[in-house]
Formats: sequence, structure tokens, C-alpha cells
Amino acid sequence: MIVDCAHYRDGRRQQQGPMELEQAAACRSEGGFVWLGLFEPSEEEMAQVRGSFGLHELAVEDAQTFHLRPKAERYEDGTELIILRTARYDDEREEIDTGEISVFLAPDFVITVRQGIASELHGARARLERRPELLRAGSTSTLWAILDQVVDSYAPVVAELDRDIEQIEATVFSGAVAPTERIYFLRREATDFYRAVHPLLSVLARQLQPGKAPHELQPYLHNVHDHLLLVNEEVAAQRDLLATVLEANIAVVSVEQNKITLRQSATMEQLTILASVFLPLSFVVGFFGQNFAWLANHIDSFTAFVVVTAIGLLLPCLALYVWLSRRHRARPSMPRPAEMRSVRDAPPEVADAGDG
Repeated sequence: MIVDCAHYRDGRRQQQGPMELEQAAACRSEGGFVWLGLFEPSEEEMAQVRGSFGLHELAVEDAQTFHLRPKAERYEDGTELIILRTARYDDEREEIDTGEISVFLAPDFVITVRQGIASELHGARARLERRPELLRAGSTSTLWAILDQVVDSYAPVVAELDRDIEQIEATVFSGAVAPTERIYFLRREATDFYRAVHPLLSVLARQLQPGKAPHELQPYLHNVHDHLLLVNEEVAAQRDLLATVLEANIAVVSVEQNKITLRQSATMEQLTILASVFLPLSFVVGFFGQNFAWLANHIDSFTAFVVVTAIGLLLPCLALYVWLSRRHRARPSMPRPAEMRSVRDAPPEVADAGDG
């Protein structure tokens, strides 16, 4: 739908009320330029705009497609399409809402197509209308106002991301385990935000080329470019920091898992000791609990009881020791470090002889 439409000439808005699409297209012949603002227009509305202003078919198709990266294209009729990504931080959900603004820029008209709730431009229009000296520079002044508002809206997003990262960082480096899912989510948001910020540098640099923008707007565009450079550096640093925090959190998780393993090993050791204490008793009880006549007739003294018990306990232990010793001798031994050094430092013919 049409949000606002106005005709600007000599640095002033020429009418106060709403303007119809056909009237706006006709005002282009009166000098100045027309600024038409659309919010999530339908295909029928875009077809009407295309017919009234003679937009290129591919440009209209681009304006109705959501892009991941900003870009700028110039068409044969001289119209330039500039696509910007907008961002806004939602405090309740602790997430970044993104939007898109497509700007059709020509000497006698400017058409802005907004997508998403994070693409409001009323402030940019009102600010520009309070600067008649900039409005006199032509339609490019609207591009400065839009770029300035978009870049300024990035700063609160960077600050909120910093706050979220600091919270996660404090949790991880205090030795506690942070939710890995939250770190991945923040890194994904920082990456998406970087895709919105970094390509915009080339789009803005294109506007700073000699003869591209009016002389009066050059300082203001340079100022926006400087702010964008700072935002780009901060977002890149946030991505790197989140990668470090993720690695540190994985290390903390590994330490916690090792602690759990150690506690389990200590518990198993205690249970093993307890079982070892009761193992001889179980053997004695099981052996003498057999109802064989030989046991009842031949073990009739305390000495015989002690001898049979000792033999019954020592023989299995001795057999286990012999079996383990033979197994250890049969296992191939690794060369000692001194032997390895002597072989490595020996002359080639000696080393070859040793290999043979």
C-alpha cells in the first residue's frame, strides 16, 4: 500500500495532503522530484507503479524478492535500484528483526518499497523535510536520508548483541556451562547481521565516486560511510568473539564431563574394594556350605579348616598371577627412547643394517 507520496521542489514539499499515483507521476514534469513510499505492496500495486513510472521489469521483480545482501544495480533508462537490509532488536524475544528497503532512484522520482516491520522510514522523510538545503540537491538527498537512518538503526542492535555476548561470556569464563544452543543462535544472528552490514560498504562507496552524488551531499555521505565502517568492525569482532566463546564453552563441557567420569571411577573403585572384601567370605561360605560327606568327615578341626580355606584362596590368585605374567611377556615391547635416538642418529649404513 502507499504510505506517503509527495512532490518536492526548491527544497519544499509542494502539498500537504495525500497524492494519488497518477497525480504523482504527472508532477514529474513540473520540476523537482516525487518521493513515493510503499509498504509491502501487492503485485497489482507494483504493476500500477511500474506502468506510471516506467520501471524496468527486472527491477520490479527484484523489489518484490527478499534478499540476504544489499546490492545496487543501474538499468538502461538511468534508473538505479538500491536494496538495503534493515535491522531492529526485539528486547522481549532477544532476537533481531530484519527488513528490506528497495530504492528506485531517478533524477525526477524516488520510489521506496519496504518489506518487514523493521523498515520504517517516516523519520527519514521528516528529517529531510527539515533540511531544505539538502532537498534542493535533488532526489539523491532522499538516498542519504534513508542510508543515514538505516546505519543509525544498526548501533542499538550492536549494543544489544554486545550485552548478550557479555552475559554468555561471563557464564562461560566463570567455569559454568552455558547453553550451547544460545551461543549458536547468537553466532547465527551475528552472521546474518554481518551480511546486512558488510556488503553495504560497497553500495555506499559507489555513491561516493566522483560525480556520482551532488557536491552538497558528499560530506554527509562520507559521514554515513564512517559510521558504517565502525559498525562493520564491531560486528566482525562479535563474530570472532562468539567463535572463541563457543570453543571455550566446549572446553568447559569437556571438563565437566571429565569430572563426572572421575566421580564415576571413584564410585566404581569403592564398589570394587567392597566387593573384594566380600569375595573371600563368599568363597568360604559357598565352599563350606556344600553338603558333601567328604567335607563333613575330614574337616573336623580348626587347623584343617584354615588350611583348606588358605589353599582355596591362594590357588586361584596364583593361577591368575601366572596367566597375567605370561601374557605380559608375550606382548611385544616398545623401543625405549634411548634406543630410538641411537637408531635415528646412527649413520645410514648402520641404520639400514639394523632395519635388515
